[in-house]
Amino acid sequence: MVHLLRTNSANKDFIQLVKHLDTGLAITDGADHHFYDQFNKLDNIKFVIVAYENEMALGCGAIKEYDTTTMEIKRMYVSPIHRGKGIAKKILIELENWAAELSFKKCILETGKRQTEALVLYRKNGYLSIPNYGQYVGMENSLCFEKKI
Repeated sequence: MVHLLRTNSANKDFIQLVKHLDTGLAITDGADHHFYDQFNKLDNIKFVIVAYENEMALGCGAIKEYDTTTMEIKRMYVSPIHRGKGIAKKILIELENWAAELSFKKCILETGKRQTEALVLYRKNGYLSIPNYGQYVGMENSLCFEKKI
């Protein structure tokens, strides 16, 4: 059974999962990876979820305050051998619930056009396309989404 742990970016399992995430993104993002990487540092992320099964870390996700009403979903990842089991959906729902508990009204996120599994996940879970925001304005590879919570 999958257990979700609320933690922060100092969690050693989160740090290890993000290393795997970044390795994969370096391949799929190609030449754009260095641009995106600068916005994905782990410093002081207060709201992190790590999914475990039998004490093995399977996946992760995080939220960061974007503005006074909005949390941004960051660092979503599930180990390839554990994909297709609904773990990412559980992490995403827990992040949304946590954001709502903290009195935020919506979640936003950015993902790459080549991140096909992520696009399916977000669309299936009620995220709607929005114009690219912040640092993603003008980035052809970026797609941005939001969901009211």
